[in-house]
Amino acid sequence: MMQDKHYLMIPGPTPVPPAVTAAMSMPIIGHRTDAFAKIHERIVEKLKLVFQTKNDIFVLTNTGTGALETAIANTVSPGDKVLSLITGNFGERFANIAKAYNAEVIEVNFGYGNDVDLAVVEKKLAEHPDVKVVLATQNETSTGVCNDIEGIGALVAETPALLLVDGVSGVGAIEIKVDQWGVDMLCTASQKAFMLPPGLAMVSVSDKAWEVSKNNKSPRFYFSLPAFKKVYDKWNTAYTPAVSLFYGLEASLDMMLAEGLDNVYARHALLAKATRAGVRALGLKLLAEDRCASNALTGVWGPEGIGADDLRKIIKNEYGVTFAGGQGAVKGKGFRIAHMGFCDRMDVIIAISALEMALAKAGYEFQLGAGVKAAQEVLLGR
Repeated sequence: MMQDKHYLMIPGPTPVPPAVTAAMSMPIIGHRTDAFAKIHERIVEKLKLVFQTKNDIFVLTNTGTGALETAIANTVSPGDKVLSLITGNFGERFANIAKAYNAEVIEVNFGYGNDVDLAVVEKKLAEHPDVKVVLATQNETSTGVCNDIEGIGALVAETPALLLVDGVSGVGAIEIKVDQWGVDMLCTASQKAFMLPPGLAMVSVSDKAWEVSKNNKSPRFYFSLPAFKKVYDKWNTAYTPAVSLFYGLEASLDMMLAEGLDNVYARHALLAKATRAGVRALGLKLLAEDRCASNALTGVWGPEGIGADDLRKIIKNEYGVTFAGGQGAVKGKGFRIAHMGFCDRMDVIIAISALEMALAKAGYEFQLGAGVKAAQEVLLGR
């Protein structure tokens, strides 16, 4: 295999476009200067278009998990009742953060590969009218399931509870309408569909969430949103930001807006459809049903008698293509192919052909070329 030739197809960190790398290599400036304030302001205005919100958006120097902890730390007081809607590993993580802040967590686990059942949510909200916060995952990275945030938002809007959404691997690949769908806090991060290295988290805050945050009893310092709000109007940050990543974020937002957000979402939908068609044509089973399948990544069950991780090893070592392993309940049983961010049609063809060659090496019986052909037909619009 040629040295340094790699194809990264995991759901974060994702490949970084040359324009973004170039922007991040610009000379660094002081983070308390007018020049930085102007960049910060422009970034937030562009993020508002992606989030479809008029709410405040904070660009924080930490990770996706940091974004989730920020949301919890500012809205959950010890003893608060939290309804957690779990469809995989990251739904579990969101619940665990709430537990760390001494919430009384009501966990509703829909199982790996399934999406949130709205009828169950309605029932649970009726049973627990004192729920303060509802936790939902837009795109469950561990399984490739996309949840109905609009539907969940409509149910939560009927109650005094806040809706906190983990959009870490979805935002930028899958459309979300923060204001229209009643999302009180949307959390995302830089290393997924935003095409940046890890290191930035982005969190939007509704008026309803601000009211709760002001009176929140949980201890918070670095994660304190009121501290960031104090300097927000001057486009300052409470603590030192990752300046170079801010440059990169503006460059990636400019790329997305130049492509057109509708086109960005349509591209992700097409890549997902082609990937799923390719996998199916090889006789492999998909983790998620079509109706709730993610456009950002595809979860696949390993073939009978061949270890999913053994297969990934062949794909990486022989062909330089990296797929992600299964997580939580599907660890070692499945793998995940990401098609988010800086990803296009030929990336899918490379992914499916590498999968085919590895399956052939592992002794799996199938018609060579069947997966690539099925993916090509989708990409050709046939």
